[in-house]
Amino acid sequence: MNKKVIVQVVQHLQPGGIETMALDLMHELSDRADVHIISLEGTASNAIAHWPRLEAKKDNLHFFDKAPGMNPQLIWRLHLKMRELNATSVHSHHIGPLFYGGFAAKLAQVESHVHTEHDAWHLNTNDNARLERWLIRTLRPTLVADCDAVAEDLLFHFPQSDPEIILNGIDTNRFIPVSEAKKREQRERLNLPIEGLIIGCATRLETVKGHKYLLHAISKTDDTILALAGDGSLRPSLQKLATKLGIAHRVQFLGAMDDVVPFYQSLDLFCLPSLNEGLPLSPLEAQSCGVPVIITDVGGCRSIVCPRSGGLIPPADSEALRQSILCFQYANQPPTPRQFVLRTGNLEKTARAYFNLLHPPVAEEC
Repeated sequence: MNKKVIVQVVQHLQPGGIETMALDLMHELSDRADVHIISLEGTASNAIAHWPRLEAKKDNLHFFDKAPGMNPQLIWRLHLKMRELNATSVHSHHIGPLFYGGFAAKLAQVESHVHTEHDAWHLNTNDNARLERWLIRTLRPTLVADCDAVAEDLLFHFPQSDPEIILNGIDTNRFIPVSEAKKREQRERLNLPIEGLIIGCATRLETVKGHKYLLHAISKTDDTILALAGDGSLRPSLQKLATKLGIAHRVQFLGAMDDVVPFYQSLDLFCLPSLNEGLPLSPLEAQSCGVPVIITDVGGCRSIVCPRSGGLIPPADSEALRQSILCFQYANQPPTPRQFVLRTGNLEKTARAYFNLLHPPVAEEC
C-alpha cells in the first residue's frame, strides 16, 4: 500500500500553539504518513532563523510568502504543490488556511479535508462568521474543535456543522519531571535564582495573553520570582510596567526559547492569564513536567487543568490571581499533575484520532 501523504496548511510558522501542534503531529505521524506543512506566509530562511526547531524538518516545509490581503492566485499555486506532493489528505488550521487550502484541495482532487478550529473568538466578528459559514457549506471539510468549549461556539455560529472533538496533545516523553537537583541545574542554566518560588509563563508577549494582570499580582506577593518565556510587541511596555510596580528585580524576561523543556522544569508554578484561548498547549506541557498551573477560565482551559493540583480564575482579575498564587505558596505540596496529562493530553492519542479522520480505516469484507 502506498504511504499516505498529509499536507497541513497553517497561516505562518512562528512559535505558537497551532504551529507547535502542526509540527508535533508531523513528528508523531511520520511512521504512518509522509507529512508536509504549507505556511501561507513567510519564507523558510526567516522562519528557521526565528524558530530553529524548523531546521530539522525543512525538507517537508513549504513557504508561499503571502502578502497581506486576499490573493486568489495563491489557491492555484497551492493546488500545484499538493499535486506535486501527491497529497492524499489536507489538514487546515484556522480560517485563512481553510479558505486557501480548502479550495486548493478541491482543485487537486485530494481525497479528504479535515479542518481544525483551535479557538472561536474570532467568529464574534460578523464578517469572519459569514465567511467561515460559507466556506464550511462550500468546501464541506470534516470539522474538528480542539475542546468542548470551541465545539459549543462552532455549533452556536454554525448549527449544522456537527464538529468532531479532538483534544490537543503534547509529547509526554519529552516533557518530563525532574529531581530537585536537576531543577536547580535548569535554573542555573537559565540564569534564574537557585532558591525560592519561581512562577513562570510561556507565551507570546501580546495583549490577549494578559501579562499585565500577572505583573500586578506578582507585585502584591513577597519573595516570588516571575520568569517569562516568549517575546512579542508588548515586551518594552511590560518591562516599563515591572519597573513602575517596583518588581523589575523579580521579573526575568527570557525571550523566545526554542526548547522550553528546561524552562518548565525550573518552575514551581505555571500561570497563564490569557483573556482569550482555544486549548493552549503550554499548561499541558508544564503539567506533564509535574508543575501545577493556574490559568484563566477561558476557551477550553477548564478541560486541561488537573483538578487536584491546579486552579482556574476569571480573566482580567489580578486580585484573583494573587490569591491563587498565595494559596499555592502557603499550601502543602500539591499532587503531581502529570498523570492527569497522560490521561487527557497525550499526543499519541491526538495523532491517532486525526489520522483516522484523514484516512478512515477500511472495513474488511466478511
